Amino acid sequence: MNEIPNKEAKKQADRKAIKFVIALFILYILFSQGNLFMNSVTTPGAKYYNAYISQHFNYIQGLRTILIIPAVWIIKAFGFYAIYNETDVMVVAGPYLRINYSCLGLGVMSFLAAFVLAFPAPWKSTFRMLAIGLLSIYLLNVCRIAGLGVLLGFFQSQRQNFTYHHEIFNIIVYICVFTQLYFWIRKNTKGAAKIKTAVNAPSESDSF
Repeated sequence: MNEIPNKEAKKQADRKAIKFVIALFILYILFSQGNLFMNSVTTPGAKYYNAYISQHFNYIQGLRTILIIPAVWIIKAFGFYAIYNETDVMVVAGPYLRINYSCLGLGVMSFLAAFVLAFPAPWKSTFRMLAIGLLSIYLLNVCRIAGLGVLLGFFQSQRQNFTYHHEIFNIIVYICVFTQLYFWIRKNTKGAAKIKTAVNAPSESDSF
């Protein structure tokens, strides 16, 4: 007697999974390509550069700025003197760091946002996870930039050993993101399972 409900439940689960994958793909393309397009719109000399949008809606430069400033504070806290402009950090007697588009973490932010928004979870839980995840990526990136400035300042002769800092950073960030997503999904699926069990459980009046 339970075969039909089980088959129907499996079909619903399959439909939800397909819907999630499609939504994840579409949202990721929108976010990642949208950011790349805005980078072109706000970068002087780029294909789609627009001076008005660059001046008034340049959130990419805004993100770059809020990464650079606290990173410089941390570098200075370690006793180095550092100066910066819109895209660069120069540590006196240390490294010269250029914060390019690829350094901003927008790729992993796009993936996180697409995944969380596509996943079927309550909106309150979705926005909480989105905020925590994006903040985590941001803080890790600040630490990465500051760490490079400090370490290359202390170990100037070892600069060749820091060539793959982008790849190492991406690995660390994705490990953190997937760990957060794992516990978030687990929490939400447990809650959904409890609700489903409560709804499907027969009442005392039905058992007689």
